[in-house]
Amino acid sequence: MKHLIVTIASYLLITTCVYSQSATSDKSSYTPTAQNMQARQQFQVDKFGMFIHWGLSSMLADGEWVMNNRNIKVVDYSRLLHAFNPADFNAAQWVATAKNAGMKYIVFITRHHDGFSNWDTKYSDWKITNTPYGKDVLKMISEECRKQGIKLGLYYSLLDWYRTDYPRETGRTGQGTGRTGTGDYASYLQFMKNQLTELLTNYGDIMCIWFDGHWDQTNPEGQADRTSRIDWKYNEIYELIHKLQPQCMIGNNHHMTPFAGEDFQMFERDLPGENRSGLSFQKPSDALPLETCETINGAWGYNITDRKYKTVNEVVRLLVGAAGRDANLLLNVGPMPTGLIQSEFTDTLAQAGKWLQQYGESIYGTRGGPLKPQDWGVTTQKGKFIYLHVFKAPDANVILLPDGKLKIKQVKVLGANTPVKYTKMRNGVAISTEGISITEPDTIIVIEQS
Repeated sequence: MKHLIVTIASYLLITTCVYSQSATSDKSSYTPTAQNMQARQQFQVDKFGMFIHWGLSSMLADGEWVMNNRNIKVVDYSRLLHAFNPADFNAAQWVATAKNAGMKYIVFITRHHDGFSNWDTKYSDWKITNTPYGKDVLKMISEECRKQGIKLGLYYSLLDWYRTDYPRETGRTGQGTGRTGTGDYASYLQFMKNQLTELLTNYGDIMCIWFDGHWDQTNPEGQADRTSRIDWKYNEIYELIHKLQPQCMIGNNHHMTPFAGEDFQMFERDLPGENRSGLSFQKPSDALPLETCETINGAWGYNITDRKYKTVNEVVRLLVGAAGRDANLLLNVGPMPTGLIQSEFTDTLAQAGKWLQQYGESIYGTRGGPLKPQDWGVTTQKGKFIYLHVFKAPDANVILLPDGKLKIKQVKVLGANTPVKYTKMRNGVAISTEGISITEPDTIIVIEQS
């Protein structure tokens, strides 16, 4: 505490360390249902989910963008259909992996940019039930999620490198897959509506539809004009989803301010408010739940040469960093073409799950805390408890909460129950970290208010 008094004056300048998020534009008449609002609230409670990128592209072991990156022609890529046989796929193991990691929901790729459908759709022959495997993996996953108490969301690509009716001539990707002529968006829109109706009719309650690919029809992220070159008719798509399952949330990975009718906002490879990926120029919404999506290694889909695996400490800090920014973390795995999730993923997830078993109270059900993210870490809050997630020692071993009205019952290190010294002042409370061992991945100080 010897440095406490001399540093209080400088810390009292931190009087605006609260979230300042831009308002979400909503010019439509969309009014979320009571079920939808309840789903949003539960989404913010759950905090942690598993993203699963997997499908026909996994066979080439070079990431989910392999068709585009290698300019593989449709006629050649389609030959993979008769070779895909993930004999080791086990839905129970997939869902159990997520559950043991402390995850509360799964978002599964039903159809990625190569157009391949991971379910028994009636509206395309380009589907998993026409492979030698022949089974509807989505049906098995949905049944296992219900059995194991995990919510299920569905990723659905808006763009398509395979179909000829997608307006590829105005798109930024998929130009090397051998298609010619002009797309027919009216036909493509009806196709998407038909498939979305299947997904929201035949597979039980769906937590969310996670759209991706809007950016294919815009200028790159960061440019002033990102107007879409086609009218996606989102009002029709979103109204259909909300009609079929009113509780189902809609998110769209367009890297822009949320559009009317959307129920949560996502950030790709960035925590809200950051833009390390060069994709996140948008400001976090103050009206909608937030989610960060990131992958355990470098690729989303299976890549046999990608060994850039995140450590458990990195995963935990990513989760904590998201929670401290009032967001969820959707953490991706890319299973092998056989259907197995490789041990580098499962081992890390299991360790993250053990951490959450001990410290989950500081994550689940919390909202962003009283301070915006700091150099030393972040804060979360739930009811009368404030959690200081300390990644490294703060300057002068002091953390100042600039709220003079705080009535503190006790302050301690979570897990160890070690008492923590604090000084109450007129304009705030100074928490001392002197003598506290800051250990990876996160040392948590919990403040209990009276």
